[in-house]
Amino acid sequence: MSSVTGSPFRAAVGAAARGTAFGKVLDPRLVRGYGVGVTDRPEIFTMGELRASGHVLKDLRQEIRGNLLAALAAGENPWPGMYGFGRTVLPQLERALIAGHDVVLLGERGQGKTRLLRTLAGLLDEWSPVIEGSELNEHPFEPITEHSRALALTEGDRLRVAWRHRSERYVEKLATPDTSVADLIGDVDPMRVAEGRRLGDPETIHYGLVPRSNRGIIAINELPDLAERIQVSMLNVMEERDIQIRGYVLRLPLDVLVVASANPEDYTNRGRIITPLKDRFGAEIRTHYPIELDDEVSVIRQEGQLVADVPPVILEILARYTRALRQSPAINQTSGVSARFAIAGAETVAAAALRRASIRGETEAVARIVDLDTAVEVLSGKIEFESGEEGREQAVLDHLLRTATAEAVRAHFQGLDLGPLVAALDGHTTVTTGEHVTAREFLENLPSLNGSGLYDEIGNRLGAGNEGQQAAAIELALEGLYLARRISKESDDEETVYG
Repeated sequence: MSSVTGSPFRAAVGAAARGTAFGKVLDPRLVRGYGVGVTDRPEIFTMGELRASGHVLKDLRQEIRGNLLAALAAGENPWPGMYGFGRTVLPQLERALIAGHDVVLLGERGQGKTRLLRTLAGLLDEWSPVIEGSELNEHPFEPITEHSRALALTEGDRLRVAWRHRSERYVEKLATPDTSVADLIGDVDPMRVAEGRRLGDPETIHYGLVPRSNRGIIAINELPDLAERIQVSMLNVMEERDIQIRGYVLRLPLDVLVVASANPEDYTNRGRIITPLKDRFGAEIRTHYPIELDDEVSVIRQEGQLVADVPPVILEILARYTRALRQSPAINQTSGVSARFAIAGAETVAAAALRRASIRGETEAVARIVDLDTAVEVLSGKIEFESGEEGREQAVLDHLLRTATAEAVRAHFQGLDLGPLVAALDGHTTVTTGEHVTAREFLENLPSLNGSGLYDEIGNRLGAGNEGQQAAAIELALEGLYLARRISKESDDEETVYG
């Protein structure tokens, strides 16, 4: 690493993106789950000062390779916020980056492809020098345009140096069908021609997204959506590292890493990656949904913007529910069941709890089992069913939710004798809960168990620390007894009665 750039893991870059005229670059201020802060830029302003500092010019792939190997050797995690890829996707990606390959990630929707691509910015040096005012972010030691070379020759060590943060060196473009060659590569700017420049003058060129990403990473999301003729324009960039505009071959030795994402079904449904372009990607890596339940829960917890307390067991049920949907023959698995399904479910459940707390005056908004039904009602549109399942969609969703809930009950209450609770519901005594029943009302109306301590044990099994969490734990126990056919349940839009 150069002596004037910090460790890329000292202040890692957030995953949120902000728009530019061409694509998206990461916003270093939005550090959602990726560490804190950005260090001060180096106090070096001329090429002479830069040379005296001992700064060493490295190409982009050297820079990424060196920072990745340094992080691995130090035991640091180069991929903050990524769950479930540790033994599968990440080793493949690390090998590809060490080899200096361009990369395409293939996987169904909601597998974290874009998030993974955005973490690549953390492998760049935190601050990188450029020629001040350079359109293509040229390094002061290696200008590539005629204007910058002339400027460097004239100014010498007085050449002004500016600094770019690593977040500005990652650019993201969503491949839409209306994307043009001019957007990606560039075009002749008629205004510059009108100012009196010759048509063949490189100064008449308005550069597109790829040249402007020089010495950085360009990520193209949903690559197959690019028209095939537009994909052709990428061939020279990825192999010869030069660009052609309107018949002019500009020998610009661009230093860019091209990464892309694609859904496998896009090859037949909406478009395809043309064979010559596929051939130019050094690595094609398949992503997948989280394999372990804990990883699925971690993704929900990390990504969900929860407006109320959602107990861990509720998140676990949503994770189990999502995994059950991915295994169901009634669901179109080619389309996949996105991680956003469970995330949106957790957010909906939290919203239901906050709504109840606001209406009924609860001091703490805590989600309970009864709130899960509200999530199912609004999430069905995120799933594609097989063609033979028309009319059965709601039944499939309800059945799989019951299955997920029963699995959670077995996992947490195994070995716990719930017989006293069953005996207390003797045909005359019932327990009422519902969307508008507060946690305190629910707990106060529970039947007495003659000091058995069962209610406390149920809460302890789930780590309940307040009334809302205790109510959620006991509701889960009641739902488990119902699913085991040991008690009955009657539900309407307002209330659920166990008895």
